[in-house]
This record gives sequence, structure tokens and C-alpha cells, in this order.
Amino acid sequence: MLVRRLPDAAVTDFHRLRSHILMDAGELGSRHMTVTWIEVPPGTSQELHSHEEAEQVYVVVRGTGTLSAAGDTEQLEPGDLALIPPASDHTLANQGEDGLALISAQSPAVSVEETFGRQTAAVAGYDEDDSY
Repeated sequence: MLVRRLPDAAVTDFHRLRSHILMDAGELGSRHMTVTWIEVPPGTSQELHSHEEAEQVYVVVRGTGTLSAAGDTEQLEPGDLALIPPASDHTLANQGEDGLALISAQSPAVSVEETFGRQTAAVAGYDEDDSY
């Protein structure tokens, strides 16, 4: 058994969201899953994005938030699980007064570098597949 404790996880900040990388693609012997602890401060939302081949699960640990995916919007609270199918545009928002914390798991594994690289490209207004 392998254990990674939250304080030992690598941290990535992106657009005011903080992601603790509990298990990146290929880490700890896993071949099929990526797991992150995501903290969403009050008044913050995630960029609209999708994971082309990976399904994603969010499990709310604390706080409340709004998840919009594939044209549907749901309020989430502690203990709720939400499944995002592959290639579904989705965004998460915390419009409350308290912090929102979630566990995110993706399968097949998607490296955090790849995820943030795609989101950075979208924010910058270009696609890495474009020819110049």
C-alpha cells in the first residue's frame, strides 16, 4: 500500500484554484487514475474545460458549489458525487461565503501538466495543435 498525505502533495495554483496533486498520472504505481484535492475560494470559478478521453468524478468534502456540465447545472454539497463524462465541457463555481474543497479523480489518467497546459492554452487564446 502506498500513501500520500495532503501536506506532502505537490500544489498547483491556477486561476485562484489550488490543486493538491495526490496522485498524478503514473505516480504511486497507478496506471489508470489521477487524483487531486481541489480548493475553490469563495467567489471563484474554474475555467470551462473538458477532458477529451477521461471521465471525471468530483466528491465534495466541504462547502457548497455549482457544477455546470454539458448544459446541466447542479448545486453540490458535502458528500455529493458528480460524474463528468469524457469530452463534456464543465465548470465549477463557489458562490458561497466559505471555501469549497473537492476530490477529483480522472480515468484514464490525465497528467496535471497536460490538464493545466491545455487550460493555459485556452486562456491564452491558442490551441497547441494549431499550425503557425
